[in-house]
Amino acid sequence: CHRLTALPVVAAAGLSSAEGLQLGKAPCVSVNWTLGDGQLEVVNTATGRRRDLGTPSRLCKRVLFARWSRLHCKVRRGDRRLMYSEAKMAARPYQAVKQQWVRSLHDAGLGTWVKKPPEQEHFLS
Repeated sequence: CHRLTALPVVAAAGLSSAEGLQLGKAPCVSVNWTLGDGQLEVVNTATGRRRDLGTPSRLCKRVLFARWSRLHCKVRRGDRRLMYSEAKMAARPYQAVKQQWVRSLHDAGLGTWVKKPPEQEHFLS
């Protein structure tokens, strides 16, 4: 059994306790780690880029889609590479839940879902 406390994560990320724990203010960094990663990834929340290298986070849409696309190509040999927008539209369960979410927002009087410009989702992995 493992127990994780905030202090080692803050220290391992190279953050001072004051930088990591400003009350009443959104943090300026996000820290993530998954099994198999050699180290924590510290991301500037304003830019979405790693603090150490300035490259996009491993959790950004493009990087996650590239990983999904590689796996998809291995499983579905011969299929052409999909653009992100095409893959997203083909994900029927996602689309059904999104439609339900948009209807729920409208029905509850919470406004309408604002769509991103389509060109933001037209990229290959």
